[in-house]
Amino acid sequence: MIVVTGATGNVGRALVDRLLAAGRPVRALTRDPRRAALPDGAEVVRFQPDEPAALFGGATALFLYAQAAAPDLLAAARARGVRHVVLLSSGIVQEGADETHPIHVMHATAEQQIRDSKLAWTFLRPNAFATNALQWAPQIRAGDTVRGVFADALSAPIHEDDIAAVAERVLLDGGHEGAVHRLTGPGATSNAEQVAAIGAALGRELTFVETDPGEAGPELFPHVPPQMLERLLRTFGETVGVPPEITDTVEKTTGVPARTFAQWARDHAGDFAGRA
Repeated sequence: MIVVTGATGNVGRALVDRLLAAGRPVRALTRDPRRAALPDGAEVVRFQPDEPAALFGGATALFLYAQAAAPDLLAAARARGVRHVVLLSSGIVQEGADETHPIHVMHATAEQQIRDSKLAWTFLRPNAFATNALQWAPQIRAGDTVRGVFADALSAPIHEDDIAAVAERVLLDGGHEGAVHRLTGPGATSNAEQVAAIGAALGRELTFVETDPGEAGPELFPHVPPQMLERLLRTFGETVGVPPEITDTVEKTTGVPARTFAQWARDHAGDFAGRA
């Protein structure tokens, strides 16, 4: 049995689908099983960390996201037979990073807690997620102009299913214990180019209009806690014109090249067109 936390998130849902397709039993943890809409083959369980027996009984492996990591949870998993934990960490955790950055603090803390747990571990450290582009969806549904910061900021966004594909292989193949996998998409693209790619997927011509970062607020970053926004904007600003890290980890691990942002845009065209 493989336990997947964050099972209704972008990566977790894709991983559940992959593990079920591979014929592996999956226990999908979610805060609200009634709204999870997960495949029938998954054992959907309410994520209640204070009842570890219901979470980890019969399990041997755990896919964990950083926000759920806690010493008590890890100890309970180990006590009930889990031997390997795969953490969805962040590419911000690396040598020379700003260790005071809140995103670094969260993920580095989770990594250390897992090291301290005595469980076997593998850390997945993706950089930019292609799904970050969904922040533009309301504007794209409303018209052909997208307001945003740093038109020339560069990243190598990774498709969420490519992260899930790596996680699948790490969980099923063995031999990844103690490994740190840095994950990116296959090529650099700017914010303006991403908007253009979404337009191409929709058969529309979209225009990116750069906004002064000092005027950016919750309407542009509705899911970013206000106390983190200023630091996050500085991070984005540091990527303007700077070539991003690009790895071939997806292809090396899965045997399939990482998908381009243009492919991600085609896969998610319905999200921007407002279709179900």
